[in-house]
Amino acid sequence: MKHPASPQAHQPRSLWRTRFGVGWLVLGAVAAFFLLTEHRAHLFGALPFLLILACPLMHLFMHRGHGAHGHHGSPEQPRTGADETDQTNPGDRS
Repeated sequence: MKHPASPQAHQPRSLWRTRFGVGWLVLGAVAAFFLLTEHRAHLFGALPFLLILACPLMHLFMHRGHGAHGHHGSPEQPRTGADETDQTNPGDRS
């Protein structure tokens, strides 16, 4: 009598679960440690520029590029400029 093969027998093992993969992970961790310790001054020197770069990137991704301007109302009623001029900003004291 033949038994059907289990589906797990035909699935290849993941690279990261093999000895070779674990060796690459350890080698990568050691290399990252030495890169960070030896080049710390370079990383800290670039940190202000990375923070400045993060501002427009966060604005772009968090606001999704502001592509939805003017589409807040219902599509049957076109927006007019009159409703925008009647509103005042509570923080504006002029």
